[in-house]
Amino acid sequence: MHKHHLRLALATATAAALTGGLLTVAASTATAADSTTVPHADFNGDGRGDVAFSADGAYVGGKSDAGQLVVLYGTATGVSSAKRHTISQNTTGTPGTAEAGDRFGYDTAFADFNNDGYDDIAIGAQGEDVGSDVDGGGLAILWGSASGITGNGVTIADPAPTAHDRWGKNLAAGDFDGDGKADLAVGSNNSTLYVFKGGFSSSGIPGGRYTIKPPIVGTELSGPLNLTAGDVNGDSRTDLVVDGYENQTEYGWNRNYYIPGSSSGLSTAGIKTVKPGVITAIGDIDNDGFGDIVSGAAWNAVAEDGTPVPDSAKGGKVWVTYGTASGPGTATGITQDTGNVPGASETNDWFGYELDLGDVNGDNYLDLAIGVAGENIGSAVNTGAVTVLYGGASGLNTASGAQSFAQSTAGVPGNDENDDMFGIDLKLDDVTGDGKADLIVGSAENDGNGGVTYLPSNGSKITTTGSLSIAPSTSGVSTTGSPYFGANFAD
Repeated sequence: MHKHHLRLALATATAAALTGGLLTVAASTATAADSTTVPHADFNGDGRGDVAFSADGAYVGGKSDAGQLVVLYGTATGVSSAKRHTISQNTTGTPGTAEAGDRFGYDTAFADFNNDGYDDIAIGAQGEDVGSDVDGGGLAILWGSASGITGNGVTIADPAPTAHDRWGKNLAAGDFDGDGKADLAVGSNNSTLYVFKGGFSSSGIPGGRYTIKPPIVGTELSGPLNLTAGDVNGDSRTDLVVDGYENQTEYGWNRNYYIPGSSSGLSTAGIKTVKPGVITAIGDIDNDGFGDIVSGAAWNAVAEDGTPVPDSAKGGKVWVTYGTASGPGTATGITQDTGNVPGASETNDWFGYELDLGDVNGDNYLDLAIGVAGENIGSAVNTGAVTVLYGGASGLNTASGAQSFAQSTAGVPGNDENDDMFGIDLKLDDVTGDGKADLIVGSAENDGNGGVTYLPSNGSKITTTGSLSIAPSTSGVSTTGSPYFGANFAD
């Protein structure tokens, strides 16, 4: 379904990135939802959700921004650094070599690409130099196994290296043609997307390949900002939501385009425009058999009619577009001023900075976690918070039951500090195997070192009982520079 790299740009650029309602920073995220339910990654086949995330700014072998991938394996007591794999391009069996600026793990997507019963993970390294092609980009698939992701993998070669750079910048996995095999959509800094058909061989050869070209800008630093996969129209084929700049101008308005799956794969013949928001998730909130599109317009730069709004209203907005048999249907906007949603809309709160869907209480309605990474609490600026809204037959409930968590919440590890950006990324996933989704939250704390916080479900809601924090220093990630450990979860 969802998520991410707007996170780093906004962390450093803040309001300067948003000028006159125009989004001028790049973002990237991926999702692997292939039905109206939200799947979890199970790399070792034990029935519990596993959580993979990047530290794409990590030093590896003394090389800055080489990047690493961290996989936390689910257990009966949740996730911790005790059961994990930390992988770089210097890990035996992983394609490539760790080099400065590779940003291995910049984007990721999971699915069982080779149909062996274990989920695999596709990993982009958008800054990889390929021969003399600076920032040509790299893409690898690491295979799952009974022992999880262990570094064995293959390169998915760029089929058109002279046509673009930053190959693998955007990834999304799903069954776009409904043949029961996982496909992989790949973006670059060009508007053309490459879709590799499922049935990958052990050497990385796909079952076929085709391209689609949504109406977004493709420039040196552009291309899609985000790819999100999920079945919106309930036909058992995965659809794709592509976020980017509209094609009228290089610095045009942010737009989301819905591209439906079909028996022959993704087709722009049925393309539709949906509500804006770089970070997107897809899943069935109201349990009607259709995936709902949730988009986070964290900058809140436009009103419902598309006109600019004043700075005082730029606290962020989440759009929920409910799915129908014909694709996207009616949309509802949610801010921190809606109903009993925690907080109040304030400039640069970044409500909707990150999103994820999962069933926290096991009632078969998906619930929504929302990152509010720019939230100020007390004297702490950009310390961040996370809001949880619960789904039901009428959609998301904003009248009661909402929860809010910050590092000052009793039982949550850590403290509210400047620029922690708690909620820079997040994940709702059943990591204990009890059928209820737990909450995992990323932050940018300690000057970009990053951190991950685990908050379990108690069967009816998210709780702080049993919570814990996971640090780069206990997970094999160097804190030299700014690794941004936990800033981009695989979806």
